[in-house]
Amino acid sequence: MNLNTRQQQMLDQIQAENELKISDLKDRFNVTEMTIRRDLEKLEKLGDIRRTFGGVVWIGKDVTLQVRSGVLMDEKIRIGKQAAAFVKPGESIFIDSGSTTLQVARNLTQIPDIIVVTNALNVATELLNANVQVILTGGILRQATASMVGPITTETIARMGFDRVFLGATGYTPQQGFSNSNLYEVEIKKLAIKHARESYIVLDHTKFGTNQLFIFAPESEIQHVVTDQAADPHLLAGLQQSGVNVVTV
Repeated sequence: MNLNTRQQQMLDQIQAENELKISDLKDRFNVTEMTIRRDLEKLEKLGDIRRTFGGVVWIGKDVTLQVRSGVLMDEKIRIGKQAAAFVKPGESIFIDSGSTTLQVARNLTQIPDIIVVTNALNVATELLNANVQVILTGGILRQATASMVGPITTETIARMGFDRVFLGATGYTPQQGFSNSNLYEVEIKKLAIKHARESYIVLDHTKFGTNQLFIFAPESEIQHVVTDQAADPHLLAGLQQSGVNVVTV
């Protein structure tokens, strides 16, 4: 897809800053808001950005954990704290890789006698000095997400049963359900849901209304969704009508 000079500069700035408002772009490029919206619509088709309510975020085609950790941090912190409040003493839980699931782990350190199973190195490191028993699944290390995937990982999870699993998602639509951009991560998510008593999806509002290539769960397989208050209210209402407990923070 051919980009003009302004569109290329805009793409570079979004990548550099991870998140920008339409008003910021309008001032920087001295064009109308309608022009900015048309440019963003074109750039979104490249697959590297996602338009949000009043702005745009950089997602890349396979966004590294380091980049994702710097985007929408206030929302992710609140989501993680709320999701962790569901965990009871003595439970066994699974947490997969992601910047929002990391925030769940950070709020588990004071819950007694829990066991955390994870394929995410950042989650394991976060709980390293906490009074929490941690089981790493093992597997092939994906550098982009600092997570372990592959047959060793799936074989480990298949031998376990969890009270609750906390999973991230990079896309959700009513038509496709919850999706992710990486096939290997999707295998982990599917298996964790299968072996869980209750499944929780933790995701910020920018993930709603977008499809990723690989679907890992329809609404019927998920009991809880925890997100922020900027999420599309119509999509949240649809989830609730499907029997999903939706919590916004």
